[in-house]
Amino acid sequence: MRTTFAVCSFLVTIAISGSSLYRVAGGELKLAVVEAASDRPLPCRVHLKDSGGRPQRAGDLPFWRDHFVCDGKVAIKLPPGKYTYEIERGPEYEVAAGSFVLGKSATLLKTVKLKRLVDMKREGWWSGELHVHRPQEEIELLMRAEDLHVAPVITWWNRRNLWAKRAPPKKLLVRFDGDRFYRLMAGEDEREGGALMFFNLQRPLGIAGATREYPSPMKYLLAAKRRGAWVDIEKPFWWDVPVWLASGKVDSIGIANNHMQRSKMYLSEAWGKPRDTKVFPNPLGNGQWTQHIYYHVLNCGLHIPPSAGSASGVLDNPVGYNRMYVHVDGEFNYEKWWRNFRAGRVTVTNGPLLRPRVNGELPGHVFQANAGEEIELDIAVDVASRDKLKRLEVIRNGEVVEVLRLNKMTNRKIKLPKLRFRQSGWFLIRAIADVPNTFRFGSTGPYYVEIGGKRRVSKRSAEFFLSWVKERMGRVKIDDAKRRKEVLHYHEQASRFWQEAVQNSNAS
Repeated sequence: MRTTFAVCSFLVTIAISGSSLYRVAGGELKLAVVEAASDRPLPCRVHLKDSGGRPQRAGDLPFWRDHFVCDGKVAIKLPPGKYTYEIERGPEYEVAAGSFVLGKSATLLKTVKLKRLVDMKREGWWSGELHVHRPQEEIELLMRAEDLHVAPVITWWNRRNLWAKRAPPKKLLVRFDGDRFYRLMAGEDEREGGALMFFNLQRPLGIAGATREYPSPMKYLLAAKRRGAWVDIEKPFWWDVPVWLASGKVDSIGIANNHMQRSKMYLSEAWGKPRDTKVFPNPLGNGQWTQHIYYHVLNCGLHIPPSAGSASGVLDNPVGYNRMYVHVDGEFNYEKWWRNFRAGRVTVTNGPLLRPRVNGELPGHVFQANAGEEIELDIAVDVASRDKLKRLEVIRNGEVVEVLRLNKMTNRKIKLPKLRFRQSGWFLIRAIADVPNTFRFGSTGPYYVEIGGKRRVSKRSAEFFLSWVKERMGRVKIDDAKRRKEVLHYHEQASRFWQEAVQNSNAS
């Protein structure tokens, strides 16, 4: 992208190096970011670096790790030198990248145009993400800059509760710009067994006194459900995931999670169940392990939609890097978004954008037939990606059954070969980007097939979780016998659940 600029004289700035002060004839960058089609100012995220790769701030604008956001116009005082930039606005716009040289005592006027790749909301797909740790006063600009429409804000967790010394606002749900919503009472319980996130509560759960293992996260999960909360498993590989799944109280599970970052992967499973690195090698193995576990969940007949979260404010990600799109027909509002999320009408992504229709139906749909009948499915998917795509896949019962190799950027409708079922199962569509240093993908939520009124339950997948529960029970370290028994009670319940799933399985 080529841009024009004008240079004029400016002022002297002060630079600090070590313990000495000295004057350098600095300059100012005046940056305008506009939408290519209309030239209107466009809120956006800016990654601006000097010649040494050091990220640059922009006054008091929201900054995190390597980027700041602005409303489309910003003036930044900088030392003279060469700079590089990348400017983004979520995955629906192409990335604008370039460089410039700022002279001494100069003002550089630079206009950058962002070209829209696809307009998801015009097609009924509304963006959101579930893992935001940024300050409330920054949220509206952050959501505009990332083109997000739903963003619960985490304001309480184990060691911090923003409402401990002040009452929560009477209005927890904030609507702005007509179609953007954030809510202030999201919370997270993150301990030895992993992390659960809670949404749409009226007040925090009393988790501040919890230790690494006691009480069981199940205590808070059950309390949250009694209050009407949405409960999300933040990542599939946390140690207590089989226990949470067995409870039947989980609403979603994060397959586009914060271990997947914009320019790298968080390579380990932290304190979660580690993967076999020979089967799932670095650097992409953690993302593959995440999806492998989720497919085991679906193989056990559990209809749990996928979710997405970035953990901006804790890890390096921008807000909305990992995001989800929920399809809403007609007028859009916050309640409809969650209701359709529950119905599984969702896709997740940190890059490629998928809008599928299978026999005209959205993800989450259950195709049904009588025993002995066959279901034939026509798969059409609109695919848009600003990254080159390695492949587009159909995943059926956890296995890749169709691959379309693309090896290019794309924005088009793709019709895949017919898919036929004579037995119950599930399937989804996944796109993998050609990015070597991070797992960048897009996935539809699953579609389900029930023939003869039965869900498919895989013996191998049920055994996977049964073995996991038993391994986890051996890791519980609580000295107090009464407390240990209380915690293990939930693991024993889960063990029975998965044992019954093995016994009642109807697929190998």
